[in-house]
Amino acid sequence: MENTNFFDEFSARVSAALANTPAKDLEKNLRANLSTFFSKLDLVTREEFDIQSKILERTREKLTRIEAQLADLEKSLKP
Repeated sequence: MENTNFFDEFSARVSAALANTPAKDLEKNLRANLSTFFSKLDLVTREEFDIQSKILERTREKLTRIEAQLADLEKSLKP
């Protein structure tokens, strides 16, 4: 337990020291620049990707069922 407290305290001290240095401003600026860069790209969120993947999977299943029904209909229409 003492190691955990030591590391937590050390981390807090490093964070506090960095908060009062130009490194914090640099981090803020870097995050803003990266955010702007990524917003210009045509990207989707993971959530949107997962939703579209599920829709595509359901569509493929439906298409497979429809193709099977069509094949059955074609067989029944042949003399």
